[in-house]
Amino acid sequence: MDAVTSGSGGARAIAFTGTWREYLPIAATNVLLTIVTLGIYRFWATARQRRYLWSRTEVIGDRLEWSGTGKEMFVGFLIVMAILLPFFLFVQFLFPALIARGKETAAVGIFSLFYMGLIYLGGFARFRALRYRLSRTWWRGIRGGSDEPGWNYGGEYLGRMALTLMTLFIVWPWAATRLWNGRWNHMSFGPLAFRTNLDADGLKRRWAAVYLVPIAAMVVMMLLAIPVGASIVGGSEEASPGLMVLLGAVFLLFYLIIPLMTLHWYAKFYRKAADSLSLGGLEFGFDARTRDWLKLFLGNIALAVVTLGFGLAFWGYRNWSFMVRHMHLYGEVNVSDLTQSSTHAPGEAEGLADAFDIGAI
Repeated sequence: MDAVTSGSGGARAIAFTGTWREYLPIAATNVLLTIVTLGIYRFWATARQRRYLWSRTEVIGDRLEWSGTGKEMFVGFLIVMAILLPFFLFVQFLFPALIARGKETAAVGIFSLFYMGLIYLGGFARFRALRYRLSRTWWRGIRGGSDEPGWNYGGEYLGRMALTLMTLFIVWPWAATRLWNGRWNHMSFGPLAFRTNLDADGLKRRWAAVYLVPIAAMVVMMLLAIPVGASIVGGSEEASPGLMVLLGAVFLLFYLIIPLMTLHWYAKFYRKAADSLSLGGLEFGFDARTRDWLKLFLGNIALAVVTLGFGLAFWGYRNWSFMVRHMHLYGEVNVSDLTQSSTHAPGEAEGLADAFDIGAI
């Protein structure tokens, strides 16, 4: 019986042992080959990056192993392009043709159906990406996976997103927690099933701030805009300073206040989500706070700017090490009871999630 400890006073149950010097040759060759091949190599670059990151991640004394390949990611990308091609052709050719012939109702109706289909595929892609990554992650010769194909989750995602849009995002905390549960409660690793029962308690107040503060700020700015507008109409010289203050307030609201408040909400969300997750006798934890996420994002941006774009190749390294550094495992696991997963290992990769630019978590 292995007692798993994490945090103060003992060795961490999960740790990242990689270094940027070790990763630098991988990043450099990935960038070079991706440029030379006009982007095609990026699938193999992703596989190389994950093989390194997984191999430098220790979980309860043993390293992870990534078994995914660039070829299966490339094939997955081609399949996704074939699926999305009708949508692009519609937007490019059929939609303008219908509008030009005065069939606006038909054009809007077909566009709405396509848009709903894209939302459905977005949820389906998120589920399949998580399933694929677990199926390619090995530890002690055991992998994860799921027997659920994700079709039902795509429907659930469409329904909850539709409700979220109809309520102008008021119900997003409830939708986000239910969707988290819907993904992870269908996943497993070896013979053990992931379990989570995440709720919106503790998230509602932060979401209310994300939702209401911008509205209040916009009302205040509209009130301030009235005398500024009157000054402009009247040709007063005092209008320019007032207009500059107003534009500055709009800039701060949309590029600083709203992003920071949203980050504050997601920091809490991921701490709660990890705390709710368990795998057999193991429980997860995640201690990254808003300032930690802010340091990560600002560091990524600074790295890309200072290196004239080359630092983008290190974002995956920095993000992975950040997640591992703030993650914790608690509880016990009987290693001798672990057996191989019997779940289906999907043949396709995460091309659909890649096309929608969404992560598995």
